[in-house]
Amino acid sequence: MDYEKLIDKETWAFIRKTEDYYPPDATVMSIAEQRKTYDTMCRAFFQGYPNGVSVRDGDAQGVPIRIYEATAKNEIDAPGSDATVIYYHGGGFVVGGLDSHDDVCAEICDRTGLRVVSADYRLCPENPHPAAFEDAWTTLNYVSLTWPGVTVLVGDSAGGNLAAAVSHHARGKVPVAGQVLIYPGLGGDMTQGSYMTHAKAPMLSTEEVRFYHSVRHGTSEIHEDPTAAPLTDSNFAGLPRSVIFTAQCDPLADDGRMYRDRIRAAGGRAHWVEEPGLVHGYLRARSTVPRAKASFDRILVAISALSQENWPF
Repeated sequence: MDYEKLIDKETWAFIRKTEDYYPPDATVMSIAEQRKTYDTMCRAFFQGYPNGVSVRDGDAQGVPIRIYEATAKNEIDAPGSDATVIYYHGGGFVVGGLDSHDDVCAEICDRTGLRVVSADYRLCPENPHPAAFEDAWTTLNYVSLTWPGVTVLVGDSAGGNLAAAVSHHARGKVPVAGQVLIYPGLGGDMTQGSYMTHAKAPMLSTEEVRFYHSVRHGTSEIHEDPTAAPLTDSNFAGLPRSVIFTAQCDPLADDGRMYRDRIRAAGGRAHWVEEPGLVHGYLRARSTVPRAKASFDRILVAISALSQENWPF
């Protein structure tokens, strides 16, 4: 794969800056070192809070959460602004937390006018599956009781996995208006497709995907457990409206396409966008890379539309 041609200079600058803080071989570090290094990298990209967003920490039946609410008129101001977005952060189920995606959540709140609740789910290896899923599910239940009404689930990478897993589990239990998944890992076959063609992609390799899988699940394969790998579900009917964004240069890209296809085959509404020339983790590049900014704009439009229970795709 000729990444020199696929990836533009702005994206390469983002990749190099990321690697200055979080090297490509970070998975050989201890878990404690990985977390420290990842946190340092996230702070280097932190863009602060927009004016007009209030932020406070809370507790969702034992799960730490951070709540973002708009206090001023926002860029996307439409009916449904009292809806709630639940955000599940990425990090391979190993790193990340309320601070790692703090400014992303604040910007979603500011530009959509929606309440955003970020969930600080338990991490591996101290808390193997299903701990993260249980915390993600607990957060949805708490939000549905605390702010009844429209709820949209959003997550990137591992968080996209959790958003989808919760959507599958919520059918017939708790209403979910929609989900927006950003370069999610959904449990696809790591021996084919984008896992092979982009096995050595910058920012995330297939080897690293296998590492995160091993930390969460050990050596066991996942068989029909949608709480761990939504693509292994036998039933894709009745899922909320789903919009999936993937990066072209990412081993996880085919997971998003396959997920869209299975929802559509079951009669549901799903839309997939593969962002050309982008890499895993591009949300942190939204202010410096035009392609990433354009994708983030599309993500915000999707969140806003789902919060109004609209389907413009």
